[in-house]
Parts: sequence; C-alpha cells; structure tokens
Amino acid sequence: MARLAAHEIARYQAEGWVVPQFAIAPPRVAQLRDALDQLLRDNPDVRPEKLISAHIEGDNGEGVRGSRRFLELAQDPEIVELVSDVIGDDVILWGCHVFCKPAHEGYETPWHQDGHYWPIRPLANCTVWVALEPSTVSNGCLRVIPRSHRDRVLHPHLHEDRTDLTLNQRMADGTFDEAQAVDIELQPGQMSLHDVFMIHGARPNTSQQRRTGVALRYMPSTSVFERELRPVDGKSGVAVNFAQRPLWLLKGVDRSGRNNFQIGHRPTVT
Repeated sequence: MARLAAHEIARYQAEGWVVPQFAIAPPRVAQLRDALDQLLRDNPDVRPEKLISAHIEGDNGEGVRGSRRFLELAQDPEIVELVSDVIGDDVILWGCHVFCKPAHEGYETPWHQDGHYWPIRPLANCTVWVALEPSTVSNGCLRVIPRSHRDRVLHPHLHEDRTDLTLNQRMADGTFDEAQAVDIELQPGQMSLHDVFMIHGARPNTSQQRRTGVALRYMPSTSVFERELRPVDGKSGVAVNFAQRPLWLLKGVDRSGRNNFQIGHRPTVT
C-alpha cells in the first residue's frame, strides 16, 4: 500500500503541498484519458475547465454528465492512504473537478484559496491533483505560493466578470508575493497534494498541448459538510449544488456524527 514518506509528510505540513513518489501506472492513465475523451463528448456544451463533480455518473445535477471512472480513481485505496497521512484516518470524499485546458485557448485559473468556496466547517481538506497529460509551465501547470497555508486564514477575494476564467473570484492585490510562486510540473500519472488554505492558480494554456488534471477533494470526518451554506453565493463561475452533493466515507468513521452519506446517492436497482 502506498504511503507518504516521513519527509513528504513534513514537506506537506511545512510548505502546504507535496508531489509524492507514488504515481499511477501508465495503463491506468491511458484508461483515464479514454474516460476523459468520453467525458468531453458527453458534455459538448460545458467548458472543459469546468467539469464539476465529474465522478458522479450520468446527469449529476450540476450541469455535467459524469463518469464512474473518476469515482473509481477517487476511491483508489492507495490515493486514500496518501490522503490519510496528512488529514488523518477518517476520510470523506466530497468532490471531483476535471480541469481540461484545451490547446491555444485554455482558461486562466486566478490566484485563490479553495476554502473560500467550500461549505466545510471547520475548514479542512486535502486536494489530490492527478495529471492525465503533461502539465508544464508552457501549458499552464498548477502554481502555488509555498507556506501560504500556515496562518489558516482566508484572504479577501474579489469578483471578476470575465468569460475567460475557470473561477470568477481572484485574490485581492497585495495579499501575497507572486514572485514566491512555484510551478508544479507533472507527468501523466503523477500527482500533487495541497492544503485547503494554500494560495494557488494557473496561467492560461496558449501552447499547442492540451493540459488535463483531475482534482479529487477529501475532508476529514471531524469536519462537517454544511449543506445549507453558500460561501460565495453562486458567484464562483462554476455551477454547484452542495445541498445535494453526495459524500463517500472512504476510510474510518464519521467523527462529527453529522455528515449525511445518503443525500445525493441514487437508489440501487436490483
């Protein structure tokens, strides 16, 4: 079973992110790319950077027709084990977002903090960003501000009415020093983990190579997915329905005792 090494855990805690040694094998990456291509065919009217809840098969109630292949990826015991090394032994899957930036015209992801958008209280989460294709400086790889998670503070975000952004909320100027940014370049099958308070973003893709990553969202069960909250009042630029979002308890028990694991799940036909 995959585990983070002690130095990888220490890096995540100190820097807010880490690229583990563990990676997905090439045959499975190829299968996921096939699933990605089918996902794109199934959602011709959705911007490929905005494939929210792509792990929910069929019409997911959030404007996307998803694929079980991405749920299977999110449930992978080895990935879950990596996550438990940084958030504890009680792990809930609550989200999956496919970010596919087309060649030449891939949208920018503005600098932001994930916690600004999510109804998790107390705020805690680990995102696993899995590369399905090369993610490089030239095609708009993920960028992070190391150690920006340490104060556990959400900084002001400003709304932008633009049609060329994956999110319509941007960190306010002067909040951080962009000169400190680190580019996280990944090859297919590699992944990065980052903290919910980490400041991060990505440049637009103006290259000739498509860039795709799958962001898997995990929270510890000591937190609660507060379904009635709307943190940015629907102004993120991505359609979400947290009230009906299904949760999966992948490891351990629900320590809060308040998370609902029935909402959003379709009954099994026998």
